[in-house]
Amino acid sequence: MAGLVTLGPASGDTARERGRRSRLLRLVLARAAGSVAVLWGAVTVAFLLIQVMPGSTADVLLAGSSVTPRIRAEITAQYHLDDPLPLQYLDYLGRIARGDFGDSYVLRQPVWDAIGSQLPDTLALILSTLLVTAAGSLVLAVLGANRRRWVQTLFAGVESVVVALPPFWLGLLLLTVFSFTLHWFPTIGATGPSGLVLPTLALAAAPTAVVAQVLREGLLRALDEPFVVTARARGIGELALRVRHVLRHALLPATTLMGWIAGSLIGGAVIIEIVFSRQGVGRLLLSAVQDKDMPVVIALVLFAAAVYVLVNIVVDVLQWLIDPRTRDTGRPA
Repeated sequence: MAGLVTLGPASGDTARERGRRSRLLRLVLARAAGSVAVLWGAVTVAFLLIQVMPGSTADVLLAGSSVTPRIRAEITAQYHLDDPLPLQYLDYLGRIARGDFGDSYVLRQPVWDAIGSQLPDTLALILSTLLVTAAGSLVLAVLGANRRRWVQTLFAGVESVVVALPPFWLGLLLLTVFSFTLHWFPTIGATGPSGLVLPTLALAAAPTAVVAQVLREGLLRALDEPFVVTARARGIGELALRVRHVLRHALLPATTLMGWIAGSLIGGAVIIEIVFSRQGVGRLLLSAVQDKDMPVVIALVLFAAAVYVLVNIVVDVLQWLIDPRTRDTGRPA
């Protein structure tokens, strides 16, 4: 009987854990299924925008050279540019479903080779920006979550000014001060860790300020909870209280915001890569749009949408792990 009494709760806990894991798996699968519509919508919008842009794809393929009408007609037929637009769209969707993005019209190389050569630089910029945003916002939120009104006002004012600064203007300012005047960092076009510092700061400044504001508001609300009084009565220091106990309650909205920021950084990287003359998919996308290089544009749009979808799935899983209340419902709070 004693054995049965001992095994009962353990068995119940195991069943409960299996149920929670099952709900988490269903959550991930549901988000993944919904992402198909997002990816389809992104590819469709990109296809339509390329079609309505001024200029001809045939001119891009011919690189502006003068050819006879017969050669132009042959090239148009080879790329099915004379097909009705709905047929071109369906054909392109079918090729994308097979993973066949073809060759770049301008670069004359496979699309994924062109993207793969630029992707490491952009990923390095995005990852460093996320790390700086997470660490910087955390420090600012913990330091600024003070009961004194003037401290909160000071932090909020500085963050509002930073958010209002355009990234390209901030990038030019950083270049002027730290590269051209003080010579602390290399100038435009630099590679390596030292060449990543200023672009990262320019791209991470506004997201850090926004996340810090959200995180600080969450910390202030959590400081009013009854468990804070209990923790202080047990003699826990103020910094340990905020980091070990209060911070977890403030992470949910900040985690959601970080997910949105991570998914949108590819767009921000376009501006920063141009300002600092860095290699990356941002500059590749800009040139592909200008040249109506549709295979590259579609592939990059699909890649950006896939990153956004993946980040949102990760955010949902993190929320499920952070907030125990969501584990019994299977839905993020």
